Amino acid sequence: MIRLETILTPGRSLVNVPGGSKKRALEKVATLIAEQVPELEMQDVFEKLVGREKLGSTGFGNGIAIPHCRLEGCTAPVSALLHLDAPIDYDAIDGAPVDLLFVLLVPEAATDAHLELLRQIASMLDRKEVRDRLRAADSSEALFQVVLDVQNEH
Repeated sequence: MIRLETILTPGRSLVNVPGGSKKRALEKVATLIAEQVPELEMQDVFEKLVGREKLGSTGFGNGIAIPHCRLEGCTAPVSALLHLDAPIDYDAIDGAPVDLLFVLLVPEAATDAHLELLRQIASMLDRKEVRDRLRAADSSEALFQVVLDVQNEH
């Protein structure tokens, strides 16, 4: 089983990110990932994430979105976690604005292991106590640490 802390880094865990809109938030995600993972292009990541949203919002409810897509040129799963400075409208299933984005990019030839990652993220974020801890984190390191701690509780 792939563990979340192997695909997420403190450098890709950001707090107080200016959101503004869904598009701006996804742009921020794509820029961040491209800076941190040189083999991935910002525009590719952005277009794929936006394309995935057109199929249906990845806003899961409770202020959470899990933007995800398959990506050519992506050789291993890559994740990012953003806590926005203010909730944004995200067309979430419960209509609630979103302030936590947990992003997952997987290789084009995604496998069951990648679906399992998505399930892990969703079940972690399904817990109110975890969401509260993520929202209370005041630095990138603290945000990343919450994910580590939650993973180690299992």
